[in-house]
Amino acid sequence: MSSNTEKPVAGNLSAELREASTESTDQDRRPMSREGSPCGVRQEELEPEHAEEVEELGRYGLLTELSRRRFIQASSAVAAALTFDMPKLLEAQGTENAASVTLNVNGKSQMLTLDPRTSLLDALREQMELTGTKKGCDHGQCGACTVLIDGRRVNSCLTLACAAQGAEIVTIEGLAKTSDSKDIADLSPMQLAFLAHDGYQCGYCTPGQIISATALLNEQSKGELSLVSWQAGKTERPELTDDEIRERMSGNICRCGAYPNIVAAVRAAAKEVSA
Repeated sequence: MSSNTEKPVAGNLSAELREASTESTDQDRRPMSREGSPCGVRQEELEPEHAEEVEELGRYGLLTELSRRRFIQASSAVAAALTFDMPKLLEAQGTENAASVTLNVNGKSQMLTLDPRTSLLDALREQMELTGTKKGCDHGQCGACTVLIDGRRVNSCLTLACAAQGAEIVTIEGLAKTSDSKDIADLSPMQLAFLAHDGYQCGYCTPGQIISATALLNEQSKGELSLVSWQAGKTERPELTDDEIRERMSGNICRCGAYPNIVAAVRAAAKEVSA
């Protein structure tokens, strides 16, 4: 049974394909209009110094690659401009939402104008220039930012500055007998113990270690218990053993690994204070 549909002749089909290919090639070589070009750029509008590159790309229909490169260059310039202007934007935003906060630090009161979201750590370091308190993890996990608030040790990175208003705050700068100590005798017993027992290496965590250890002695003198106290069954004014010291200082990390000397310093300071 014959079909009414005519089958194309192989020679005619080849001729049609060659004609279509020629038309496509000619179209690719024609300059692109603004509407048809990538990013709305005409070929003649591109930089003269890139004429050879443009001609080469146009020959193979790859003007998109050049336009993509121009787009990346432009977006990089915009990003750089935003980066340089970002501090001004943040400053303007902080000024708009600023609030007055009075902090009593190391026996001195100071009124600050802060964003309500400012942490106590940032207020101490950036506004009051008390840089002894260190920023380690900023997540309350290393203890480098430990300060005393009403005698209790806290992580200042997790404490809002406005929440500490009205409290007595003590930083590492406030432990010595004088605010600008020139004599070793002016240091606190815990500071002296850390020096005598070499309880530090790089020293970055040392302010937080000393503040935490100072609070530890106060807590132990009041009979406050730790997990080790309950495990040992000594719930009546437990002795400050090495295990007790390690447990009570576990919130302070020393990445240098000076833990044996830190324990020795705390033990020696405890004997000095109780003597």
